[in-house]
Amino acid sequence: MLLDLFHLLTTPVPWSHRRRGYLRESVLLLSRSRRCRAAWTPHLAQARAVITQACEGLARRRTVVVLGSGLLDDVPLDCLAARFADVRLVDAVHPWPTRWMVRTKSNVTLVTADLTGPGAVLVHAAGPEVDLVISANLLSQLPILPVDEAGATEPSLGRDIVRRHLDELTRLSARVCLVTDVEQIEEDRDGRVTDRLDLLHGVLLPVPDRIWTWDLAPFGESARHRRLIHRVHGYADWHAAVPRAGGGP
Repeated sequence: MLLDLFHLLTTPVPWSHRRRGYLRESVLLLSRSRRCRAAWTPHLAQARAVITQACEGLARRRTVVVLGSGLLDDVPLDCLAARFADVRLVDAVHPWPTRWMVRTKSNVTLVTADLTGPGAVLVHAAGPEVDLVISANLLSQLPILPVDEAGATEPSLGRDIVRRHLDELTRLSARVCLVTDVEQIEEDRDGRVTDRLDLLHGVLLPVPDRIWTWDLAPFGESARHRRLIHRVHGYADWHAAVPRAGGGP
């Protein structure tokens, strides 16, 4: 609790992001990441592998933009910093562990931005010098706070935010790597599914390069006899995946 309080009080963040709850969500994620490190390890390894795969075969490696860089748990920062001249990490909050990791990397830049709004991806990821854009376990997170704020007044808001992010990724000329959880499954100790939640608000994705599960909340984390498992899709080249769906996402 004291460590969480330290992060809440000292993490540099715009007041608007603090007011909307982005800092609180970041600190909660940091705390859960520490508690669930062993359970999360296979998921993080899969995410890093997809991102590393996305770096292969690029004609040029000038700038890479990571949308939703967060704690960098799922981002192979050393790999990106070694391969690209410029690494831009974009998120609403850059917690202290992230700031510590990048302190010696002169080609890494932290960009503080709210990625939920219209055009946010294009503002921060478009450009002739950008060769790779990574959306790192961000897509399902984007609607959470806006949907909570809106309540029942905007029933299509979550879907609209998800579709807008995907549409803007599709419009980019750079290669796009997408890693996202798509479904939450609640299981009891007998392996019975007790609940399911569509994390993308009804938006269907094309066939991914990889599918895996993320033991997000092991038994005892959110409930003694329940655990939460997320199904995750990984796309090393989103532009190549979209035609597999017969059109847009």
